[in-house]
Amino acid sequence: MKVAYVFSTSGHTASYKLGQMILPQLEQGNHGVEVVGMFFFDDNTYVLRTGDPLGERLADVAEKQGIMLMLCDRCAIERELAEGEPGDCRPVNTVPGVQVGCFPDLYGALAGNPPDHVITL
Repeated sequence: MKVAYVFSTSGHTASYKLGQMILPQLEQGNHGVEVVGMFFFDDNTYVLRTGDPLGERLADVAEKQGIMLMLCDRCAIERELAEGEPGDCRPVNTVPGVQVGCFPDLYGALAGNPPDHVITL
């Protein structure tokens, strides 16, 4: 089974649920499903900043396992993690492999390896 995660809930969603639950399982190879993508909103985008220990670990796992990492373009611009305009921007100050976009970009990025389920946290 293939899943994609959307980190939309404010607070410690990414740092706790991703950092303490999902990422350790991915690192150990016992998550139980194939993760094909992760999409980050609001302050959850900060996890993918350059130098963030959680983001660096996630970037490593994403590269090895082929997991697409994407930041909401408007959220990233507001937090200085992207440059440009919504719909036409690029990541800055992020870990390697991060993309920036909106839902149409997410759909396109996942089209070649679509998830069976999307889980919003």
